[in-house]
Amino acid sequence: MATHPAHNIPEKTPEQLYREEWAREFRDGIDRSTLEKPLATADTPLEDIDVSRPELYALDRWQPVFEKLRREDPVHYCKDSVYGAFWSVTTYKPLVEVESLPDIYSSDWRNGGFTILDSSDDETMALPMFIGMDRPEHTAQRRTVSPAFTPSEISRLDENVRARTAELLDSLPIGEEFDWVDKVSIELTTGMLAILFGFPWEDRRKLTYWSDWMGDVVAAMDPELGPKRAEAMWEAAAYFQALWKQRKESDPGPDLLSMMAHSEALGDMDERNFLGNITLLIVGGNDTTRNSMSGAVYFMNQFPEQARKLEENPDLIKNAVSETIRKQTPLSHMRRTAMQDTELDGKKIKKGDRMILWYISANRDESVFENANDWIVDRENARRQVAFGYGIHRCVGARLAELQLQVLFEEMAKRRLRPTITGEIERVNSNFVHGFKKMPVTLSKY
Repeated sequence: MATHPAHNIPEKTPEQLYREEWAREFRDGIDRSTLEKPLATADTPLEDIDVSRPELYALDRWQPVFEKLRREDPVHYCKDSVYGAFWSVTTYKPLVEVESLPDIYSSDWRNGGFTILDSSDDETMALPMFIGMDRPEHTAQRRTVSPAFTPSEISRLDENVRARTAELLDSLPIGEEFDWVDKVSIELTTGMLAILFGFPWEDRRKLTYWSDWMGDVVAAMDPELGPKRAEAMWEAAAYFQALWKQRKESDPGPDLLSMMAHSEALGDMDERNFLGNITLLIVGGNDTTRNSMSGAVYFMNQFPEQARKLEENPDLIKNAVSETIRKQTPLSHMRRTAMQDTELDGKKIKKGDRMILWYISANRDESVFENANDWIVDRENARRQVAFGYGIHRCVGARLAELQLQVLFEEMAKRRLRPTITGEIERVNSNFVHGFKKMPVTLSKY
């Protein structure tokens, strides 16, 4: 083990550091013994595998574990985790089956919610939001938001997205190191969210700040970070409540807040319903696009021959967008709760069982995606990816996320920009958001 050069004290491994962080982020009463167990590997016995540990994702060690589950136990029962017992659905076919049966497998926040953390343990995820509702409530509320994401609306946003992307890329230095996550991924996604909401431009970075707290299911269980997370949530609530009041008192406009304020289904919603749906749109709009933009650069460096193919064949960009989203899978999982005794892939599921749909694994299912661990820009079936979910809960903003990533690829190609990772990247310590906190790069021209 390495030692600190000044004090001759053994330095801690990354795994030890993440384990300590993870252990701090649990409130009293949680069985901490599960945190002392070694992280799962491909050699771990099936009965001891726990893929809920966020260190697996922060350290980028999740792939061999899920490969083992897909091969040996596609619908896997973990009886001992800090969240309690849960089923892991790791392959494509059974995951799509669960998503296709929303009356059997509930997303409703009153039945546990849509993340591995029970909604009763998480003040943010206990908020009513349409992704955490079952039919008919889900249908009515989603129908109100959907007009903001129709093909015609996405086309209308194209010019704005392209102008902002071009302006940002033109401002980046050539040959000087900078953080791609902060300067590009966050800036572009927060800007788009601000336009979508009609949010004050000068405060757009608040959207990232709120999103990071709201999507942090680890911090939700921490006695110190939990209140800070709640504070950020209610700060967002107060801000958006003022905007909501302003929109209701004004004539209908083209932004999403105005659509919601003047819709019959949502116009008279209470504060908790309003905040719940805003939370969903902030977190969904931020994490999906932001982490796919960072993932794209990571894959360009991991697979330089594919990056060169994309440079030489810009007509592959649209397909490369789907492939990037497949391989990155910016949200690792969603959760469903069984509403009756049933069977899935030969396993007996009991009413009340927690079902974790690991999109991050289904998108690597070798029976669907050949050489699934590779980034292949001309992959023929890339659009079969399930990173946006499947069925009635498929991400309402998927087209907008794809547009932003497509425009970034296209505008980089016009400028012949090639990003090279120049330092150590830092990943998010989460089993829910799959992304990057830091990615130092330099740009060159090809």
